Amino acid sequence: MTSRRNFLKTTGLATAALGLGLPSLNFARPGADLPFKISLAEWSVNRLLFSKQLDHLDFALTAKKHGIHAVEYVNQFFFEKAQDFAYLKEMNTRCTNEGITQVLIMVDREGMLGARDAAIRAKAVENHKKWVDAAKFLGCHTVRVNGYSDIAWSTRPEDAAEASKLVSDSIHQLATYAETTGIHIVIENHGGFSSNGKWLADTIRNAHHPLAGTLPDFGNFRISTLEGKPVSYDSYRGVDELMPLATGVSLKPKVWDDAGNESDLDYKRMMKLVLSHGYSGHVGIEHGDKDREWESIVAIREILEGLQKPNALK
Repeated sequence: MTSRRNFLKTTGLATAALGLGLPSLNFARPGADLPFKISLAEWSVNRLLFSKQLDHLDFALTAKKHGIHAVEYVNQFFFEKAQDFAYLKEMNTRCTNEGITQVLIMVDREGMLGARDAAIRAKAVENHKKWVDAAKFLGCHTVRVNGYSDIAWSTRPEDAAEASKLVSDSIHQLATYAETTGIHIVIENHGGFSSNGKWLADTIRNAHHPLAGTLPDFGNFRISTLEGKPVSYDSYRGVDELMPLATGVSLKPKVWDDAGNESDLDYKRMMKLVLSHGYSGHVGIEHGDKDREWESIVAIREILEGLQKPNALK
């Protein structure tokens, strides 16, 4: 399988990346003793945030109190603050003072990047730009967007091809805008066509830009429902297909197979697969059991810490 660096070479973009002064594609953690880093996705505590039991500004410090020193934001929890640089400065201050790394922003509710209508697509691209700027200000390396289209999911290849073309075009435009910041623009498998690993990998490659990438989510391989039954894509195969283009991964403790069956994540199998692609960046925990969010987050953190130990993944 083609690595991300080989992808840049084969698409003729490696030289372009260097010319643009883009950041290294090696997301290694300082200190080569650990094979990967651990972060926490803000969606893990979405119930606490929506109910105002936890304030967005307190998320990073609370994560640190539970043993996690890197955070992944969700724009829904500071939706009106993308261009409020006093607010963003406060986020920076709190993280800097506590030694917390700000990894990425997951962006929702900013329009459909795969809409048939060109004006709607253009508006969606424009809406996302402010989050690229916010990510740069916060020191993040990535903005996660959604590869959604108003072409409804179906088994017809022509529908998948059309949706892919529209999404690729928007991703190319947004990545081109991001060249001045070096921020990576990535799509997460997140339902519909995007939860088909091959479709998403092909869509990103067809965007033809070194800043276009993926955020493989271990659990988001449920595609749709057909005749009352779940339609899904094998999580392990999907992650394997998406990792050569990845700047991050999202860990959910449930995975899918091709037959629509959900099962518990095999942590060792999945992490061996992730690291087999030369990845050494953050593994973002994106799970929190209702009413025991932090306890379940810590339990997953401890499993990952066990897998960071020498020979744990042999």
